[in-house]
Amino acid sequence: MSQITARLPDEVVAALDAAAAELRRSRADVVRQAIEYYLDDFEDMRRAIEVLRDPADPVLEWNEVRDDLLRLD
Repeated sequence: MSQITARLPDEVVAALDAAAAELRRSRADVVRQAIEYYLDDFEDMRRAIEVLRDPADPVLEWNEVRDDLLRLD
């Protein structure tokens, strides 16, 4: 496992310490989990943007979609 060093504002460190204490975890555990969550979200966002940029994906008109949905009732 690699080790990294980061500089954080004092307010962020205070919030980190408070979260770690409340969760009964170490700073490192909280930081590790936060980074894992961020990277998962980042990957989801990357995939969503990739799909949105796909020229083969049809563009739907909101009025047509709304009308189709309203007809389902």
